[in-house]
This record gives sequence, C-alpha cells and structure tokens, in this order.
Amino acid sequence: MNKTRILVVDDQNVVREGMVAILSLQSDMVVIGEAEDGIQAVQIARKTKPDVILLDLAMPRQDGLATIPKLKEISSNFRILVLSSFAESNQVYQAIKTGALGYMLKDTPRVELLQAIRDVAKGQASLHPSVAMKVIHDFNNPATKESQFSEHLTRREMETLRLIARGLSNQEIAMALVVHERTIAKYVSNVLNKLHLTNRTQAALYAIREGMAATAN
Repeated sequence: MNKTRILVVDDQNVVREGMVAILSLQSDMVVIGEAEDGIQAVQIARKTKPDVILLDLAMPRQDGLATIPKLKEISSNFRILVLSSFAESNQVYQAIKTGALGYMLKDTPRVELLQAIRDVAKGQASLHPSVAMKVIHDFNNPATKESQFSEHLTRREMETLRLIARGLSNQEIAMALVVHERTIAKYVSNVLNKLHLTNRTQAALYAIREGMAATAN
C-alpha cells in the first residue's frame, strides 16, 4: 500500500513533535520531513516532494499565508492542509485562495484530523466545522461593498461569478443567462484570470466573502 507522504510545518516543537508521533502510528501515512517555518518548509518540500503538507499559519521568518503560494510554485500537486489556532474568515479565504485544500483547527479531535489528511490527500477539500460555519455566516451576512477588483469584471462576468457562488454549473448558468455554454466557459475563464484565482471553489468563496452571492438573481 502506498503511504501518504507528509511534511509537518509548525514552529512550536511540542505541537510539531506531537503531530509526528500521531502520524507515525498510522499505517497509511509516513512523515518525510519537519520544518519550523515557511522558509524551511519550502526548502524541504522542494527536496522531498511530499503528498500532503500540514502547515501552520503563525510562524517566524515566513508565515503560512506567504508560504502557500511559494509551495504551489514548486508543484501544483502539493496538497496543503492548514492546521491553525485561528479561524478568522480572512485567513481562511486567503489560505484557500492561494492554494490550500483544507483548513483545520488545532483543537480538532485526532480522528477528524486524520480523516482530513486522508481527504486532502485524495484531492478533496476539508474544512473544520467552525470554519465552515464562518463561511456560511459570511454567506448569510454579506458585505455591503464589493471589492475593487470586481470593478474589472464586465456585467456578464459579475453575473456569472454570482451564480458560481450559488453552486450552479456552466450549463445551469448558461440557461439562467440565456447564452451558450461555451460563452459561460469563457466568462468563467475571464473571472478567474482577472481575479487571479485558480478554480471555481476559490471564485465561489471570493464572491461569498465580497457579499456578491446573495445579490444573484
């Protein structure tokens, strides 16, 4: 059985060593490296090419949010799972926007954390329940002012983004806007490029954060 190769990144020795001890007991996981900060994480990741990177956010020299894009530059295949003490919405959105696939809190029960690692290793998103609740709260209580970045979108691109945030597929958006599905594919591509996003999930979270989803027709 191929084991999931994991890099553990945390500046607190007790936390990092505790995580390594837990992971070493799992038959389907192996820790292939440890790092104390983002700079060291990038160096080790470049050499070892882990499957999953368990990443703290608050670290000296280079924090987690600054480290995520640098890791993705090395390999877009790195699956990054943030393990943080903080559940602020801005940090969650920024972590996901820059490439993290999951966001868990350090008080997560062991069983749930291990499952999150397994999910992320398979390419599935994983959010801590309280983090997910914050996302839902932001959806239900949107900001009143849209980001200045959204001003660069055309009216049709804005409509497409709002409908993406509501979970509609390209085909469903095409039906709602009464255009061809190929046209929607072009709109989606333009939205991602203009907002510097990499996928629909990031686009949806962006729209929710900016209060755009609730204004969709």
